[in-house]
Amino acid sequence: MKREEKVRARALARKKRQAIPLPERDGAGAKAAAWFLGTIPLEPNSIVSLYWPLADEFDCRPLLYALSDNQHQIALPRVTGLGRPLDFRIWKPGDPLIKRAFDLFEPQATAERTEPRVVIAPLLAYNEHGFRLGYGGGYYDRTLRALRTSVPGLLAVGLGYAAQEVAPLPHDENDEPLDWLVTERGARQFQR
Repeated sequence: MKREEKVRARALARKKRQAIPLPERDGAGAKAAAWFLGTIPLEPNSIVSLYWPLADEFDCRPLLYALSDNQHQIALPRVTGLGRPLDFRIWKPGDPLIKRAFDLFEPQATAERTEPRVVIAPLLAYNEHGFRLGYGGGYYDRTLRALRTSVPGLLAVGLGYAAQEVAPLPHDENDEPLDWLVTERGARQFQR
């Protein structure tokens, strides 16, 4: 697959996400949180990685706070360098976040390092087969590949709007598939 295909797909996916009407966005995070909590199998006190949302990205904060309220540990990613997997740090509501490049908010470097059992990944688009289109840095793909060798039973969950589903979606051998997808309209498991 040519790199240009993904570049074009990302540009279209960004426009599509930006065009999602506000009424569709309102409450989407809370609806997705309810679907996640009612569907995704979590062991007690699981370590779940989420992300701090950017601009028009799907707002995972309702899920983040609900998981924390249900005694699960929250891990937020830190970017440690180009071409490297993400580094996860324990974060609790009220802990400070640091604004980094590209308006990313990350936990402090002094926060406790961890390996999550569940990784919730943001996305620009996804397809019916469980492949996601990210921002092009490959951070989540590298991270999922590494964690799948070190964390037995790791779950990779895409979180986004139902309107972000596209077909066709370019993907290749570097793209790690999702185990689940959760939107404001439901949860879907992918068989591997």
